[in-house]
Amino acid sequence: MSFPTVGNKSVLVTGCSSGIGLATAEMLRSRGWKVFPTARKVDDLDALKLAGFDAIKLDVTSSQSIATAVDRVLVKNSGHLGAVVNNAGFGMPGAIQDLSRDAMRHQFEVNVFGLQELTNTLIPTFQKQGYGRIINISSVVGRLSLPFMGIYSASKFALEAISDAQRVELSPDQIAVSLIEPGPISTRFSTNCAEEGEGQLDVDSSQFGAAYKKYFAKRRNGGMAEDRWRLPPEAVAEKIVHALESRRPKIRYKVTVPAHLGALAARFIPAGLIDRQMISHVKKRFG
Repeated sequence: MSFPTVGNKSVLVTGCSSGIGLATAEMLRSRGWKVFPTARKVDDLDALKLAGFDAIKLDVTSSQSIATAVDRVLVKNSGHLGAVVNNAGFGMPGAIQDLSRDAMRHQFEVNVFGLQELTNTLIPTFQKQGYGRIINISSVVGRLSLPFMGIYSASKFALEAISDAQRVELSPDQIAVSLIEPGPISTRFSTNCAEEGEGQLDVDSSQFGAAYKKYFAKRRNGGMAEDRWRLPPEAVAEKIVHALESRRPKIRYKVTVPAHLGALAARFIPAGLIDRQMISHVKKRFG
């Protein structure tokens, strides 16, 4: 499907303290986009401002923060915005049985509910303009659920479903919705994931306690099986650029070999065979 080009090359990019968000902000700025990067922490906002960005404070778990950030962006940009890149998110590790309701709720508040509230707040502006692009950063585990990252996978499955529905709903308004599905990327995701697990999981009382400790150490220090496939965050940023600038943006963009293999497995390999492969993978990772 063909969409109008973005008439106002301005974009709100969430989660820009490092990694994919920061790489995307820098790449888009180099291509002439007016970029409004967001972050939660004062130090990260100061670093973005020092790099010459018009940084916006945003916590996607707060409706008030979302409303304030959108108002600020629209005031700064004369009521217009060309696109939003929903990159802010995190991964909550752990066996499903070990996750508290609060931990599961927080995963969805950040990765799904806050993301979608921000998007919905911007849609009236896109509709009024007659153009707009929505880029949602999903994951290969939004197509193929990963044991011990199950609630993170669930949040990305939800994002995939929402994006598929909203892509059709917004098609009469000429607003494009694209999903980016990275595999392993060289960012702080693994370190943040370990920190989240140590903070939220009762490791000592879990039957998987010893495995968690080994798992978190590998996430911090390397040694993960997927490390050999890691690409720099700029590889994701390049796909985002295409989704923003092409008249025919793709519905899904896969990044890294595991992302392509995971999507193929989800479509063509029987669930029983996938289970056997996952069990073998878990045994190798955790013993």
